[in-house]
Amino acid sequence: MILRRSATTMLPLYKLSASPPKLLSQYRNSFSLHSNSSSSFRISLLLLSHPRRFGTATTAAYRKEGGDTFFTEESISWTSLGVSDKVSQALYNAGLGQPSLVQAASIPSVLSGKDVVVAAETGSGKTHSFLVPLIDKLCNEHHEFANVASSDQGMSQPRQVSLVLCPNVTLADQVVRMANGLCGENGEPLLSVVSLCGRQGWPVSEPDIIVSTPAALLNNIDPKNFRRMDFIRSVKYVVFDEADMLLSGDYQNKVIRLIHMLRFDEKLLSRISEENLSEPNSSHFEDEDDLQTEDIFEEEGDSEGDSEEDGSVHEEVEAGRVKSSDWRRVRKVYKRSKQYIFVAATLPANGKRTAGAVLKKMFPEADWVSGNYLHCHNPRLKQRWIEVTFDTQVDELIKAVKHGIETRSASGQCRTMVFANTVEAVESVAKILKRAGIECYQYHKDCSLEDRAKTLVDFQEKGGIFVCTDSAARGVDIPNVSHVIQADFATSAVDFIHRVGRTARAGQYGLVTSMYTESNRDLVAAVRRAGELDLPVETAFSRKRSFRNKLKKKAALRRIKDSSANEESVLT
Repeated sequence: MILRRSATTMLPLYKLSASPPKLLSQYRNSFSLHSNSSSSFRISLLLLSHPRRFGTATTAAYRKEGGDTFFTEESISWTSLGVSDKVSQALYNAGLGQPSLVQAASIPSVLSGKDVVVAAETGSGKTHSFLVPLIDKLCNEHHEFANVASSDQGMSQPRQVSLVLCPNVTLADQVVRMANGLCGENGEPLLSVVSLCGRQGWPVSEPDIIVSTPAALLNNIDPKNFRRMDFIRSVKYVVFDEADMLLSGDYQNKVIRLIHMLRFDEKLLSRISEENLSEPNSSHFEDEDDLQTEDIFEEEGDSEGDSEEDGSVHEEVEAGRVKSSDWRRVRKVYKRSKQYIFVAATLPANGKRTAGAVLKKMFPEADWVSGNYLHCHNPRLKQRWIEVTFDTQVDELIKAVKHGIETRSASGQCRTMVFANTVEAVESVAKILKRAGIECYQYHKDCSLEDRAKTLVDFQEKGGIFVCTDSAARGVDIPNVSHVIQADFATSAVDFIHRVGRTARAGQYGLVTSMYTESNRDLVAAVRRAGELDLPVETAFSRKRSFRNKLKKKAALRRIKDSSANEESVLT
């Protein structure tokens, strides 16, 4: 017997009511995508300042005929992309001999110094697409300064820091591990990389790369004004990993505030350079506590016609101090001294309040680089769709898990991830599997950080069945996952894309089994239809309330029709 405690949960423990199961209906995926056929390998990078719709207007297409959908062809190397020999050798030593398509499209833009937005499908190598060029630039700066310092012993090295912001500790630790994996000839990491999360204090030494969450960073720089000014001045490169999450929800105001801090420092440096002024002292930031950045949409106003860049007007800096009213007054033209990089696997741009729309407004001159399969079906991914009922869902779940055990990855181990929508559903799935004699891991928000870290390590090393919520769907890189099962259907399109993106990563193949109920039937049909027509996922899923109500109405009419048919059958 199975319990349904919420509308988004399909697999709890005991049955409390006979009401039909309900699942939230917004998810998305697509099936096939057209391939560009050309006589030879072609690199086409289209960079537009004002793309109409992200993922179609700006596309980085790295394909060859019949081609690999992950790696570039052999003629494209790290050095041909502009990476130094030192960093290229570190990549080879780490087992990264060939750039991915997304890395080949992104690295030249990052090395150019422009602001860059990288949106590409999960498992496409996005983390190294920003780590490699930033490490290369910082290494080159160290080398250049060493040459200058040798001729002028009195020079002090200006501190240059790269800041990487992540939505959670797990992802931040993963970025640190990947950065530390690039080592020199002595076996030591090329640069000093630290994580600033949770209860970790401010680093004693001066690292080259700081990886943090927005809240942890603000907690460390806000109490001490001198630290805030020195740190903001030292940051030269800023990366926003999982940018769509950072620019929405609870993260948004913190991230927007950090962006304004960094831009404000750029304006001060520009003014100093233009007017040959001395370095500003801490008084420039004395009023910062009174300048808590409001929601960016409050600045923009509700009018669609409001198109002032950054929602601000010309800056008027008075001598000695900066007024509170000047904080959000960004000059449209000023000398840039920092580089901003935004990375995401899902970056919707349809709508004023979406992450893509915010970026287009705040960084209108940024280079946008899109993966070939952004928001679309990965051709290396096989999809299985199973409609279940209250009576069949448990049996189908066990069959799907056993099928995954038989379908082993390239490493010879079974790695299957089973997604459910709630903690209760995860616990229920785990109990069902254990009763069937199938051992599994559990991963959800109620587990401690230590338990979650240990569970991830065990799953990576030993394989097995990994039952989890969406907390494991985003950013966590677990290699060789051969099978993903949706025991509960995803409650949103973004969650669906990140779930299925746990498999078929880094050029490998994978299988996704999606279990759905009658209430999801129309959505599944829309997704499959979009795939057959080679359309992106956006065409199958609409955020409009009328679209959702239409699907609900169709499902309700079907239930009424089925109920009437049953009554007629009984009467007959």
